[in-house]
Amino acid sequence: MSSDRPALYEMFDDRFRTGRCMNGDDAVEVLYTGCRWAEGPVYVPAFRQVIWSDIPNDRMLRWDEETGAVGVFRRRAGHTNGNTLDGQGRLITCEQGNRRVTRTEHDGTVTVLADRWQGKRLNSPNDAAVKSDGSVWFSDPDFGITSDYEGYRAESEIGANNVYRIDPATGDVRLVADGLTAPNGLVFSADERQLFVSDTGANHIRVFDVREDGTLSDGKVFADAGDRGSARFDNLRFDDGGRLWAAAMDDGVHCYDPDGTLIGRLVIPETVANIAWGGAKRNRLFITAQTSLYSVVMGVTGTHPTGPGHQPWRSAGHR
Repeated sequence: MSSDRPALYEMFDDRFRTGRCMNGDDAVEVLYTGCRWAEGPVYVPAFRQVIWSDIPNDRMLRWDEETGAVGVFRRRAGHTNGNTLDGQGRLITCEQGNRRVTRTEHDGTVTVLADRWQGKRLNSPNDAAVKSDGSVWFSDPDFGITSDYEGYRAESEIGANNVYRIDPATGDVRLVADGLTAPNGLVFSADERQLFVSDTGANHIRVFDVREDGTLSDGKVFADAGDRGSARFDNLRFDDGGRLWAAAMDDGVHCYDPDGTLIGRLVIPETVANIAWGGAKRNRLFITAQTSLYSVVMGVTGTHPTGPGHQPWRSAGHR
């Protein structure tokens, strides 16, 4: 029987098929719609929920995997954007409006991890990744201060868009990558020897070597949008085959082989902002796209953004 809906998978290289990337659902599932601009999904295994940000509405929402119910997790949330978990399962949040990175403790209190660098207010933290040593790395573009839509209009005190590292012992904020146009999504490789950063302004993904002292190499381009004119890179996630999946906005979700080749994509009906792996088997890809939260149960399994030494989903009884 024919269908008017477009195919979910588009293959550019046979490795997309042989790598099981096309084994799974044949269409995206709509879990919720009604946001103004949805971002920052994170799967919380202990509660089997997805928490995500609705930035212009200044709220965080949660979807329950068991019941399908959606409710408000937090109002007046500081125009939050990216969310992730640390090694103890605590929520790490980038608050664009409040211009800070915070951690939600197990008792519900909120701890400010960073709001300044060298005494100057941050621009509008966008996305965060937690290394297995407990350090928190985050991007700080100016998206939240260019207008009042996703934050509060203001001048940048720093005068640049950078990537920073928060020391887990001292709380010191260190500049680790500059010279970027608009750093956005970031994720560590499975061995944590490399950090991948999407530069939305330059429309490419850069990869940096991570040194023992917590500094980065100068970096190089891993993937470029090339002739895909509608693609603009946002956040990034890896699967356990070493493939990098990238939210590519109007061009859906891109899939890159470890050598940087674009091998396929997922066709999504709205502009894709962010992606996150979750579910009991970590093979469910959650997608925030414009007004909605979607999911696709995949034939591949995602890695956890907190690195190989920390697997907080184990505490939920997932094996």
